[in-house]
Amino acid sequence: MNNLEFTHRRKNPLTGDWVLVSPHRNNRPWLGATEDAPVIELPKYDESCPLCPGNERAENKENPDYKHTHVFVNDFGALTEETPESAQMNDEQHPLFEANVAHGECRVVCFSPDHNKSLPQLTVDEIKAVVDTWQSNYVELANKYTCVSIFENKGAVMGCSQPHPHGQIWAHEHLSTEIEQENQQQLDYQNKYGKSLLADYVEHESTKADRIVTENEHWIVVVPFWAAWPFETLLIAKDNIEHFGQLNDLQKNSLAQILQELTIRYDNVFNCSFPYSMGWHSAPENGADNSHWRLHAHFYPPLLRSSTVKKFMVGYEMLAESQRDLTAETAAKILRSVSTTHYKKELINDK
Repeated sequence: MNNLEFTHRRKNPLTGDWVLVSPHRNNRPWLGATEDAPVIELPKYDESCPLCPGNERAENKENPDYKHTHVFVNDFGALTEETPESAQMNDEQHPLFEANVAHGECRVVCFSPDHNKSLPQLTVDEIKAVVDTWQSNYVELANKYTCVSIFENKGAVMGCSQPHPHGQIWAHEHLSTEIEQENQQQLDYQNKYGKSLLADYVEHESTKADRIVTENEHWIVVVPFWAAWPFETLLIAKDNIEHFGQLNDLQKNSLAQILQELTIRYDNVFNCSFPYSMGWHSAPENGADNSHWRLHAHFYPPLLRSSTVKKFMVGYEMLAESQRDLTAETAAKILRSVSTTHYKKELINDK
């Protein structure tokens, strides 16, 4: 499959969606450039940043002088815990106008007190503190809600409104559309083949290796066969883990290691702070047998051919189906080929 030079389609088994692949447009020798992007050197502390330690946020709320990670309820959360008793969503009484009330919680997770350090610039121990924070908040929220989403939007191009490195956690009772799709697809696969979809996928990718970016004892990173974004990756637990709350210390330590390596590889592709949206998909907390699930995270970076050229999901992608030129196999090869030492450290060492 990796030698296909003609246009073809690949199916995403987690969603049932298809992606159109056009290798003849981009499978020529790699012309990826590392020309300089606008460089903004952030300070370690920014007195105007609402996420920095000790600074004031909205409504006169103040951050503590935190030293590691810090979590607070989003001051402008998309979900709220309380729903007005008067809220009614079925006034239309017609199947074309279906709606229901949604409630939940939204939290912000500051990865570090340092305003200028994103995940690839943190130590493994500092990333482990982030993983621990994700887990403790997941466990707490999963006791109250069916669906808990842990995610990060990195970079202004991905809509991140604050440069201080942080992520978010949203929890709610309804199943999000992505989780509902993945739940059904994984359940159908297990019922049909008697295996977990992603466990089977990891086994098959390990035998081929041409889409593997990196792996360690407990985790594997691949550019998925069905990737839609140019350098999209899928981080999958090798162990039989259904949700984030089940991770033990060994698995969390190795997760911190592979998160550092993957994000360093991203930054080193174009020598820039590589933007992406990343999110964890855990089995829903619905009391059901979720043995068909395998914990995983999706990374969706938009950059295509340089630090300033991004892939736009418009036109055909919005109105028909996803399309890509760079094959998953080529993208994985590029990510494997870059250094695992962050480019900023290499620049310092060269001076």
